[in-house]
Amino acid sequence: MARYRGPRVKICRALGTALPGLTNVTTLDRPYPPGEHAGRRRGKPSDYKIRLAEKQKLRFHYGVAEKQFKRYVAEATRRKGPTGQNLITMLESRLDNLIWRLGLAPTIPAARQMVVHGHILVNGGRVDRPSYQVNAGSEISIRTKSKEKPFIQERLEQSASRTRPSFLEFDPAQGVGKLVISPDPAEIPHGLEVNTQAVIEFYSQQL
Repeated sequence: MARYRGPRVKICRALGTALPGLTNVTTLDRPYPPGEHAGRRRGKPSDYKIRLAEKQKLRFHYGVAEKQFKRYVAEATRRKGPTGQNLITMLESRLDNLIWRLGLAPTIPAARQMVVHGHILVNGGRVDRPSYQVNAGSEISIRTKSKEKPFIQERLEQSASRTRPSFLEFDPAQGVGKLVISPDPAEIPHGLEVNTQAVIEFYSQQL
């Protein structure tokens, strides 16, 4: 499955929550699924449907294709420690997510575009892969030439007032940030409420 390019709010309505990484909409005007019969009373959702919805929340929030997401879950299962926490740590360590968390992009898709267009450096080297796993202690910066672009300057100004998680440091004046320690699963983005155990259970028979 290719990366999703369709209506973002439609996905949020289907999942019943505004996903902060997918869209900058904070609340849903119509908090029910899209479609002609969406407003009608529905029965209790099955366990499968609940697990599927939790999995889709993470997938669409972080902008990860199904095949790639399944690989993340498999790797999280192999690592030591709680699988759900391992999964969140890996997703939060993605370069496109960290660019968004630093305040340099309004959404993760916008951060992905910055990375693909070569505006971002990791430890001084250009990285154009959004899924790049950033290690603790790594420095994330904006390419010197890119700082001259108006939209980059605007985002640097906006980032000054952005609240960042404790595992990230950032100097808007220099356009340089640092992943101080591995992302803490307890500091997931505000507004993203997901049951990671349900996600792991969804894939339990597939791995």
